[in-house]
Amino acid sequence: MHFFKASLALVLAVAGFSAAAQTLYPSNPVKLVVPLTAGSGADTAGRILSQSLGKAWKQPVLIENRPGAGGLIGTSAVVNAEPNGYTLLLQSAGYASNTAIYSKLPYDPLKSLVEVAMIGVAPYVMVTASDSPYKSVQDIVSAARARPGELTFASVGVGSSTHFAAEHFAQAAGVKMLHVPYKGGPEAIQDVMAGRAAFTMASLSTALGQIRGGKLRALGLASKARSDAATDIATIAEQGFRDFDISLWFGLWAPAGTSPAVVQKISADVARAMQDPELMAAYAKIGIEPRAMNAETFAAYVREEMKKYQFIARQARIEAQ
Repeated sequence: MHFFKASLALVLAVAGFSAAAQTLYPSNPVKLVVPLTAGSGADTAGRILSQSLGKAWKQPVLIENRPGAGGLIGTSAVVNAEPNGYTLLLQSAGYASNTAIYSKLPYDPLKSLVEVAMIGVAPYVMVTASDSPYKSVQDIVSAARARPGELTFASVGVGSSTHFAAEHFAQAAGVKMLHVPYKGGPEAIQDVMAGRAAFTMASLSTALGQIRGGKLRALGLASKARSDAATDIATIAEQGFRDFDISLWFGLWAPAGTSPAVVQKISADVARAMQDPELMAAYAKIGIEPRAMNAETFAAYVREEMKKYQFIARQARIEAQ
């Protein structure tokens, strides 16, 4: 009987703690660490989300950019943060693609962090300089076939999701091209605009302004369907590469050890934020589709994405660093 009472007391205490954690969180400012440069797709998605969450939480939600090493620097900072829900990682599909390029990560991608929620999805768009000789996806393919291994494409870094999106296209087209990595999306786009790289697979949210401003020429969307934000841009699938489909996604992670109640609270609040008319309008304007996904579903999704990127790496014979 004493054991039963003690066990019941423990259960009630845990339940009470969980309820209190959900009720009290957040009572302080929350920091979203973006391990990529300002102006990247994840950064833009995070800044818009931070405004909606800040309104709901009545607490500042601060963006901290910690770029470098393909996102490993910022990610490691969150891994080592106090697991109290006040330091979160806001990362892109690069979280999954890094597992395919690095033989040894400074953290365990399956155990050092816990998935909290998916935020949204944005199509990649193949872009070239507005004055480049490439007028279509087929022009890129023809140039790559004429100069095997010489045509350059830019990415936001070795092992980044933009790197793998371009490698995935090269595999679909049956061509070899030369990868040129950059520190971030804006830097890669600048060199494409200057003609120092033939093209890059940028997130639509990053490149749409330069496309509309006439500085970049959009050759094709990497998603299976056209984007509501740019219905005039044809997909790569429409241009002879049936079923070609790879998109950039964004999500939230917390340090391992964060209270499950807090994780659930953040996940639920993110899902509600996805219904905020201001967020929906801001995302639609730049081609991000809000896509709420709870912690458990998102965790399963991330693991499937890791397998996909590892397959692309094997096919491209990319050696792990």
